Amino acid sequence: MSLEVRRSADRFVTEAEGRTTRHSFSFDRHYDPSNVGLGFLVCHNEDLVLPGHGYPDHPHRDLEIVTWVLGGALRHSDGSRGSTVVTPGTVQRLSAGSGVIHAEVNEGPEPVHFVQMWVRPAEPGLPPSYVHAPASVDVDGWTTIAGTGDAVVPIANPGATLRVARLGTGRSVTLPEAPALHLFVARGGVEVEGAGVLTTGDALRATEGGARVTAVDDAELLLWELATA
Repeated sequence: MSLEVRRSADRFVTEAEGRTTRHSFSFDRHYDPSNVGLGFLVCHNEDLVLPGHGYPDHPHRDLEIVTWVLGGALRHSDGSRGSTVVTPGTVQRLSAGSGVIHAEVNEGPEPVHFVQMWVRPAEPGLPPSYVHAPASVDVDGWTTIAGTGDAVVPIANPGATLRVARLGTGRSVTLPEAPALHLFVARGGVEVEGAGVLTTGDALRATEGGARVTAVDDAELLLWELATA
């Protein structure tokens, strides 16, 4: 079993007008050949966007894009589906497939804080599709947010599953078995058996499950279970 801790402060950072993005993997001008993704997961960005700012129309293709909002409200729009607002308690999945153009903007009165994750689909050129749905997260356990089967929203790759956990201080969950795991501390702090304490923005990459994760402060965790690509 391999456990690798990646600290928040060591992430790549992109600053632009009205927004700050922290990248867990190589992204755009930030490139590290030893850190280009994990399994099918190729992007894991944490964004803070000020009111009136965001990302104007831009293209994507052959990506499953999952967005989880931690605070504020993010408006998504594209030409064929109008616009929707994603807030805490909802999850958004955009299947870019053969190609889409969309925009993401903070139209609310406060900064929007969100995590956006990109997964390669199992096959290219699928018809684009979009869904967002309410996601009721279990207390002190894993909730399957994106994937196949009982996931809140589907993604077009059976080798990638996103789970979320909210833990009260002192409560624990166990990392499930998977060829590769990416655990991200969205807020709070946890102690991971065999790896030590992780705090907000830290991540753990593991090659097996089984480790116990215990909250040292109230915590929200995002976990990708991944087949090796």
